[in-house]
Amino acid sequence: MRIWFKMIKDNRLLKDTTITDESDDTRTHKIFGALEQACYEFDLSRPIWLDANANEFKQNAKTRFRQESFVETIEFDFLEMHVIEED
Repeated sequence: MRIWFKMIKDNRLLKDTTITDESDDTRTHKIFGALEQACYEFDLSRPIWLDANANEFKQNAKTRFRQESFVETIEFDFLEMHVIEED
């Protein structure tokens, strides 16, 4: 599984990373593990999954975490998470 993370501000890409997980773990564990790894790389706290994020991710294999998903103030508009390759 490959997941692409993008940090966006004013429609501009600030940072991005792609996390690859080829383990035999479940899809859910891979997603949460990749999110944790991306947040570590970006020096962010992990966002909270709101119902809107979960629903969007189920439909499109993609979601955006905005300020309301973070406890701390963020210096960007959103963090986008997009599954680009499934096992």
